[in-house]
Amino acid sequence: MLRFLKRSILQRSIIAALIVFLMAPPLAADEWPHPGTRSQVSGKSFAELVTALNTAIKNNGMFAVTKASASAGAKRRGIDIAGNMVIGVFRNDYAVRMLAASVEAGMEAPLRFYITGQSDGSASLTYRTPTAIFAPYGSADLDEMASELDIIFAAIAAQAVAP
Repeated sequence: MLRFLKRSILQRSIIAALIVFLMAPPLAADEWPHPGTRSQVSGKSFAELVTALNTAIKNNGMFAVTKASASAGAKRRGIDIAGNMVIGVFRNDYAVRMLAASVEAGMEAPLRFYITGQSDGSASLTYRTPTAIFAPYGSADLDEMASELDIIFAAIAAQAVAP
């Protein structure tokens, strides 16, 4: 009988915990845009903005180290969707500094620009500031590096969207 009561109390406790869990309000999702998000509409077409961004990256001493485009992949499959491309940007001296400050922060590199084609034929450029990306790591060295990168990324974006 005692065994039955213990099991019953345990079962009731589990059921009560599940009810509390299921009735609790959902955790707040991260709001969009995320902190530090910068987005600019350009007068350029998607293809023109891709070219301008690549030029701006080089002109500002950085490197495009990754590129991914769902629209290019879809096109190869015979499907047309609005142009989009993510371009990962970084430089090795920043990578070395980043890793010296925080190995965990290495998952943030490369930092990304996102180009999206608009229905009117123009394109937008979106990125998150390096200070926003690296802030959660709580490292003064990362914060210093990110501040330097903020200036570079703002210059890249401004040059890319300029008429």
